[in-house]
Amino acid sequence: MLLNLLVKPGWVVVENLVQDRLGHAAFGTFTALYALTLIFASVSDLGLTQLTTKRVAANAEFLPEYFPTILPLKGGLSVLFLALIVGAGWLIGYRGHILTLLALTGTGLLLTQYTSFLRGTLQAHQRFNTDALLSVLEKALLLLLVLGLLTVGLTLDNYVVARSAATLFTFVVLYVLITRLYGFVRFRLRWSHARTVLRASLPFAMITLLYGLNERIDMVMLERLATPAEAGYYAGAYRWVDAIMMYMWTVLPLFFAKFAHATDRPGEQQELLWFGQRIVTVPLLFVCAFVLFRGEVLFWQFTHSTPTELAHMTLSLRILMVNVLVHAFFAIYSTLLTSTSQEKPVSWLVGISIALNVGLNVVLLPRYGAVAAALDTLLCAVFVSGGYLWLVQKRAGVQIPWAMLARLALAFGLLCATFWGLRQLLNQWLLEAVLGGLTFIGILFACGIVKLSELKALR
Repeated sequence: MLLNLLVKPGWVVVENLVQDRLGHAAFGTFTALYALTLIFASVSDLGLTQLTTKRVAANAEFLPEYFPTILPLKGGLSVLFLALIVGAGWLIGYRGHILTLLALTGTGLLLTQYTSFLRGTLQAHQRFNTDALLSVLEKALLLLLVLGLLTVGLTLDNYVVARSAATLFTFVVLYVLITRLYGFVRFRLRWSHARTVLRASLPFAMITLLYGLNERIDMVMLERLATPAEAGYYAGAYRWVDAIMMYMWTVLPLFFAKFAHATDRPGEQQELLWFGQRIVTVPLLFVCAFVLFRGEVLFWQFTHSTPTELAHMTLSLRILMVNVLVHAFFAIYSTLLTSTSQEKPVSWLVGISIALNVGLNVVLLPRYGAVAAALDTLLCAVFVSGGYLWLVQKRAGVQIPWAMLARLALAFGLLCATFWGLRQLLNQWLLEAVLGGLTFIGILFACGIVKLSELKALR
């Protein structure tokens, strides 16, 4: 997990350099293509990754019995996905060379989806360290390839090819590893098994599709309704958000597997939730506060951008960081719900959020561009998070740690006041970050979020 969190920011820096070399409009076009593939990613998986993780965690016999059917089934779904994504691209106006790039991007995502599926097996067997190392491999390899392209001449075409090559290599390594750990699986498609797993996985597929729409539709709509450059500005801001959220998306799958493992033990789930609340939220409080006050320092790579463009990206980033803050507090409740057979109400909740987001985008994006997209994303995150809390109270049978949420909110307010004061006194971002971090440690103890008794127990 640590390696993954270290590689991701490094990759963000490289992507910023790529965008600076290609230009905001060209990179905005690529980002829209990639976002479109992500929106339809559920078609290539149909929730099989989450279902497999959940079932193997609860019953180890699921793996040898159902994998001979699931593996070829995913292959067929991948072909369907590729046809669907190219057809969707054609319908919204992509033609010629751009449509070819979309197909190549979709092929790369197919391999990424298959890789995520195989990694779900490792997670279900509690091999989290191996899973983390493999999640780093693709980004590390791609980083090296792009650095090489930067020296010999970077184009949009060879950038897309490099991404696909890194994904293919990672897939091969993971498939060989899974084979050595669990034995070679012979493909044997049994329609009775296929119907069983598809019926059980469709709720997960609906959630994946809805989340993909909720998070990625802004990029596609920006490129289509505003300009490719506006999509590029938003991509520059969202890239840092995606890197910061990597911490959450690395930690939450661990809790997904553990919540699923404790499905019939609400007391154990209660302890996991209260523990996970702090694990997920605390690190992101510091990051969010720093970016809100010093977000401009993250765009130092954009040497070819004007001050107006940089200010546009910085404002979008700050709005999106409030969105990250909301997820830091409440995303773990979604993980609890989806791991305990509450996929359907979660799907309805996210579906309503998508309708709200699309409606706001249609009205605001043509005029306000990337800033409007960021604000729409924040409003929808607030709506969905409120729904998570309501569903947990009504459906999950687990108490929400209201007192801890209040302490975390107080700690964030005190941290923001600290950063504001340090900026007035020092006006030097690195020193402000160091002193703010030290002060934050004291705030955590003062608010009762971290206790000396717990640290002594760990010893």
